[in-house]
Amino acid sequence: MKTFNYILINFAKMIVLIILVCIVTFTLAVNSPLDPIRQYVGDGVTVSVEQREAIAEYWGLNDTKVVRFQKRFVNILHGDFGKSTIFRREVLDVIKDRAMSSLYLMVNTFVLSGVLGYILGLIMGRYRDSILDKTIKTICITFTATPTFWVGILMLIIFSVKLNLFPVGFSVPIGIAYEDVSFYEKAYHAILPIITLTMVFIPNIALHTRSKTVEVIQSDYVLFAIARGESKKSILKNHVIKNTLIPAITILFGSFSEIFGGSVLAENVFSYPGLGSTIVQAGLGGDTPLLLGITIITAIFVFIGNFISDLISLLMNPMVREEI
Repeated sequence: MKTFNYILINFAKMIVLIILVCIVTFTLAVNSPLDPIRQYVGDGVTVSVEQREAIAEYWGLNDTKVVRFQKRFVNILHGDFGKSTIFRREVLDVIKDRAMSSLYLMVNTFVLSGVLGYILGLIMGRYRDSILDKTIKTICITFTATPTFWVGILMLIIFSVKLNLFPVGFSVPIGIAYEDVSFYEKAYHAILPIITLTMVFIPNIALHTRSKTVEVIQSDYVLFAIARGESKKSILKNHVIKNTLIPAITILFGSFSEIFGGSVLAENVFSYPGLGSTIVQAGLGGDTPLLLGITIITAIFVFIGNFISDLISLLMNPMVREEI
């Protein structure tokens, strides 16, 4: 019963979160100094007063901000996110096309950073204060303090410009339709963005796992297992991994927002056509419907990640269950 109530409370929190996200995003978009009509027709195109009025009427720009928000919010509740002023298409269609590219980057980053970060954390914790531990820890701390876009630029300079091993950008070869590109070519173009994001997010998992591993190794039950004559392999399997895996998974799911934020920067550095680069286009182009749509989808995505993280802790940790 407590678990069911916990789920209901979190669902209510998600509804409130989405409403607040809608209000904040819409407020920022409509108060932008950009002229939405100028962004719609493009620079260098002259429009008459009558044409401006017609465009404003078509997009509902003549209504007050409150009325525009009410109409937009009601339409969203009915599943109608409107049309993008940049792409001249339904917002959901644009998001659907771009989401697959972003998901490919984020899922691979999620898996690789989780697995590699956890393994590195176990190694550092097992050989704490050794040269290996200090070296890996120094590298992790360095990448933790390094911006994603800087790592991306460095990867481009080294592997694309200098060594010419990978393409400079884009998700497919130039001049070829997305549908005509093979899976190998798509994966080839995504390697550098994935490596960039993975390098940035590995340290968080690795350093946290190292801390938990050291804590477990120094615990009384591990010291008792050592005194009882258990092998290092048995201690690692039955005590260390058992008590560090769930916290690492929790941290990993809780980093959904950071992974998406990193993908925004990586996609722009590598000119990768995903949701990250699209939301920047929408913001700079004054495309309120598209900006609002991507923001809502992202908020739901991040909330689900955090909810899964909390749910894992709730189901696996008796102490957390006692607190609710």
